[in-house]
Amino acid sequence: MRRPFWITLVLITAAYLLFWFLLIGATADFGTWDAWTLTVMKPEIRYAVGLSLFTCTAAAGFALLVAVPVGYLMARREFRGKTWVDAALDIPIVLPPMVVGICLLIFFQTSLGKAVETVLPFTYTIAGVVLAQFVVAAAFAIRTMRGTFDHLSPRPEQVALTLGATDLQSFRHVALPAARRGMLAAFCISWARSLGEFGPILVFAGATRMKTEVLPTTVWLELSVGNLDSAVAVSLAMIIIAVLVLVLVRSMGERV
Repeated sequence: MRRPFWITLVLITAAYLLFWFLLIGATADFGTWDAWTLTVMKPEIRYAVGLSLFTCTAAAGFALLVAVPVGYLMARREFRGKTWVDAALDIPIVLPPMVVGICLLIFFQTSLGKAVETVLPFTYTIAGVVLAQFVVAAAFAIRTMRGTFDHLSPRPEQVALTLGATDLQSFRHVALPAARRGMLAAFCISWARSLGEFGPILVFAGATRMKTEVLPTTVWLELSVGNLDSAVAVSLAMIIIAVLVLVLVRSMGERV
């Protein structure tokens, strides 16, 4: 009697996966090898690839630095207003990407934002690209690290405290080593999310060729001038990278 139910679920899952395979397959079939070669040879494309690798790595690194302590706090401590803090941490995930970019742009027009930019300019700079990627990627890293610490037993940390370790020592020498796979997963997820970020970068950092151009903005720029073959080639490259990152995360056994 239960078999029709599970068959229905399998069919729904298969239909959804088929839909995505058809989309990706159609995109892959559109381009040609010559288009790929010409796209790779363009200096602006090579610049966008290099800048994307740099900014994604930087954004993911900063996101991890924030995610580890925040995730540990949210997993290990109960405090008044925790539900509201938890909701606030997810704001970048639910906000429309363009809104994130507008918020960044407006902030750096305030007196505090202008004071920050006298030390390190962000608006329409490479630093702005990293910041725009970080704002969104950090939320995903925090969620991943909280899940990691939630699944780790606090018992070893409590034992370390009873043996005379401080909270910092327990965190550094017990919790962090146990969470290393989760940290790697959080970094990979943040990196992949940064790679696909478009809206905040376009609004806050711009899409200036050979300056703030990264792969998502490259797709937009190529489409805007009618170079559909180049846009498709770059899109496929991003799809391949995203799939490789997801496979890496899943191979580590982290369900995020």
